[in-house]
Amino acid sequence: MTEYSVISDAEEFRAACAALADGTGPVAVDVERASGFRYSQRAYLVQVFRRGAGVFLFDPPAIGDFAPLQDAIGSVEWVLHAASQDLPSLRELHLEPPTIFDTELASRLLGLERVGLAAVVEHTLGITLKKEHSAADWSTRPLPDSWLDYAALDVLHLVDVRDALAEELDEQDKTSFAEEEFAATLARAPKPPREDPWRRLSGLHQVRGARNLAVARALWQARESFAQEQDVSPGRLVPDRSLVAAVMANPQSKQALAGTKEFQGRASRTQLDRWWQAFVDGRATEELPRERVPSDTLPPPRAWVDRNPEADARLKAARPVVEAIAEELSMPTENLLTPEFLRRIAWDLPGENAEDIGNALAALGARSWQIEQTAQKIADAFVEAGQTPDEAPTPAS
Repeated sequence: MTEYSVISDAEEFRAACAALADGTGPVAVDVERASGFRYSQRAYLVQVFRRGAGVFLFDPPAIGDFAPLQDAIGSVEWVLHAASQDLPSLRELHLEPPTIFDTELASRLLGLERVGLAAVVEHTLGITLKKEHSAADWSTRPLPDSWLDYAALDVLHLVDVRDALAEELDEQDKTSFAEEEFAATLARAPKPPREDPWRRLSGLHQVRGARNLAVARALWQARESFAQEQDVSPGRLVPDRSLVAAVMANPQSKQALAGTKEFQGRASRTQLDRWWQAFVDGRATEELPRERVPSDTLPPPRAWVDRNPEADARLKAARPVVEAIAEELSMPTENLLTPEFLRRIAWDLPGENAEDIGNALAALGARSWQIEQTAQKIADAFVEAGQTPDEAPTPAS
């Protein structure tokens, strides 16, 4: 096994960038974070491979300025696996690809049953990778040698995988599909911050009353602030279930909070003053949260038959049609068309013809190739769903 080292020295970094600039073809890029361990989603390791240059492992906290790497590889295609997961961390380092090839997304379009990196490498190259360190704490220093080997293998074969998948896409006439998907992934804007992120507390639905919700909000904010300060994943300090249990217990003193056995977590007692202050603040605030929050979320389809029977008929008519197209194209239905898009246009019919359907799908974010494959058949299904038995076309004899 080749021994790899993490580059953290400025001189070594510049030499590695020069070697990558002199390499040939696209570059394979991957990122390791410390999700579940750290508060941030920052990169703690960046791996890069290019033919003619080799594999390099970079230490972002130590290097800081990645401009030399961007200069070295910023004009060629970057190959990533599940690019949408890594692009935010790369952009935080001001690393921006001009174009990408996403091997996971390509695998989905090709209809591969398993699309994890190890499975795709085995499918395309017949090489077996071990994936035992995927959930490791990559902020650890120094990183163990076995982790470095694992990290290097994430990019070592990726360009070869890209070439094999590109050939398969070409054979299945899906190259243009993939190019649109890659461009859309690269252009996708980050999701805007949630208006009330504290409402994502797991188990919050058990909490009743605006005042109790204010306490839950104050506890969440206190934990968030401390987690950010310590750069620790919030759930590792006090799990969601413990915050909710504390609210439900309704303690009347700091000692009572300390005695709540369901209030657990490594910071549940060491930061007791912090949590009790959150109770005090939540109980005193005049800015009470709304108990019910307006939402544009559609009802679950099982409720449509009573709430919107025409939409229910449209969805039931169109869904199998879209599934049949996906099966014909040998790809998952969700990659042919996002299921939420179909539900949206079935619930609120944008028009009767394929152009109306296509425009509505485009406004939702569907790509041109998806619209070309589905809009006319969805329109036909919607028309058929709206016909009474007397209006239905008579089968030819």
